[in-house]
Amino acid sequence: MNVDQASKIIIKPYITEKTFAMVESESKICFIVDRSASKPEIADAVNTLYKEKVTNVNTARTIYGKKAFVQFENTEKARDLATKIGML
Repeated sequence: MNVDQASKIIIKPYITEKTFAMVESESKICFIVDRSASKPEIADAVNTLYKEKVTNVNTARTIYGKKAFVQFENTEKARDLATKIGML
C-alpha cells in the first residue's frame, strides 16, 4: 500500500476525553476512517503512514463516520504516535 491509498483510508484522528484516556489505559488510538475500509486495510494504512505495528483493530459506525480503534503493542508506542499526530 502506498501513502496516497493509506491517506484515503485514514481520514483523521478522533480526539475526545474518552479516546484520549484510551491511549494510556488500553494502548489504543481512535481514527475516523473510510466507510468501505476493512480491518486489515486499516491496519496496513496505519503501518504505512506512521510506521507502527498494529496488534488489533476494532471498528464502529457512528454519525461521525466509521471509527477505528487501533491497538498497539504497548502504551509507550501508542503515546509516541499520539504525540506525533498532535493528540497529546
